[in-house]
Amino acid sequence: MTDSATDSTATGSTATGSTVELPVEIDRIQALLPHRYPFLLVDRLIEFEAGRRAVAIKNVTVNEPYFNGHFPGRPVMPGVLLIEAMAQTAGLLTQLTRVISPPGSQAPVGLVFYLAKIENARFLRSVGPGDQLTLEAHLVREIRHIARYDCYARIGAEPVAEARITCADMSRQ
Repeated sequence: MTDSATDSTATGSTATGSTVELPVEIDRIQALLPHRYPFLLVDRLIEFEAGRRAVAIKNVTVNEPYFNGHFPGRPVMPGVLLIEAMAQTAGLLTQLTRVISPPGSQAPVGLVFYLAKIENARFLRSVGPGDQLTLEAHLVREIRHIARYDCYARIGAEPVAEARITCADMSRQ
């Protein structure tokens, strides 16, 4: 995390000169993503470069509903939820990029992206109560209604998971 990530007056850079005030808090995240508790897995967006990358935080607490059964006595965040948290970070990158697009652009807001493909997923360390995940998504390529991201999760400097995630816009169906 950079110093600007903790400064409530920091801004994310954009190609158009527009800015996004950082951090992006949960109320704005809920306006950008359709997910809700218990499936909203991003607490705060701390870094943003339009059309390039986004960095978010997920505070993992003992009260997470999945810990009751995964696993009793040794709570571990399921790997599929790590993938989902990274995908939600990618969704924030896409949605915020569209929100700040210049007037008259063809960038629609309010798209609904679904996971279409997960490649090269690796889980390198378990995640449990008290951990703070840093989630990072880099846009690799976007063509029409399909976007591909390289995503990473870490705790501090330690890698936790990584995957190449492809999402497809399903809002037209």
